[in-house]
Amino acid sequence: MSSAMQPLDGDWPGVRLSLDDAVLTVAIDRPGARNALNAATMESLTEIARRIRRSSAFQAVILTGQTDYFSAGVDLQLSSSRNASSASLLELRSAVAAGPDMCQAWEEIEVITIVAIEGFCVGGGFALALACDFRIMAEGAFARLPEVPLGMNMSWRTLPRLTALAGPARAKQVALFGDPVDTARCVAWGLADMACPKGGALAEAQRWAARVAALPPLPARMTKEAVNAAAFANAAAVSFMDRDQYLLASRSEDFREGVSAFLTKRPPEFKGN
Repeated sequence: MSSAMQPLDGDWPGVRLSLDDAVLTVAIDRPGARNALNAATMESLTEIARRIRRSSAFQAVILTGQTDYFSAGVDLQLSSSRNASSASLLELRSAVAAGPDMCQAWEEIEVITIVAIEGFCVGGGFALALACDFRIMAEGAFARLPEVPLGMNMSWRTLPRLTALAGPARAKQVALFGDPVDTARCVAWGLADMACPKGGALAEAQRWAARVAALPPLPARMTKEAVNAAAFANAAAVSFMDRDQYLLASRSEDFREGVSAFLTKRPPEFKGN
């Protein structure tokens, strides 16, 4: 174990780590669950990001998934189990902070972060990818935010990031309709930075990371911080309540109908309840 990796010693459920020179690769590793983000995996990803936030041992970080997919997002059973629990509203409010905390932790990493996306990148997985600096998408991949059609709002403070990248009208399209956005449209809309052949996302991300690692580290970090400050100056003001909105939406009849319709593969019948 290199000295750079020592602060990351320990067990990281749902995640694999590797280091090549000054480039750290973080791979979501729950193949039996299509890389769904359960509580343990989100905790791992959050703590890793916090530990490396200001580390001088790394010059770039790559976030990736499996060779065939990035992540199926958060397991719907996690939301259902929360609603079925006897936890207080205050306890539930704390629990649903896991997703936005994870995304914020990744956004706050000082070095450049690059996401390699193969296959599907859905819901919370896409929210996490949007919190990073660059996204490399393979041909045949797609991103999707299915939350609103399932009867909930898009939370995790994702909407300001989505709007900053794609603009308001396209952000509304992606968030409202929940349709898959393929690689070509993601690049055209600013949601991804490069398309590459299928199976080549990680290798292309490694090439980007090598270019980043060759830069002088101090001005590189300062540039990232300055651009993010300009792009997200009002982000907290417009999204600080989205977890409370999620708590409201996830306790509605429409949410239960949306999830039931999804699981039984039938059209939902929403009533505004």
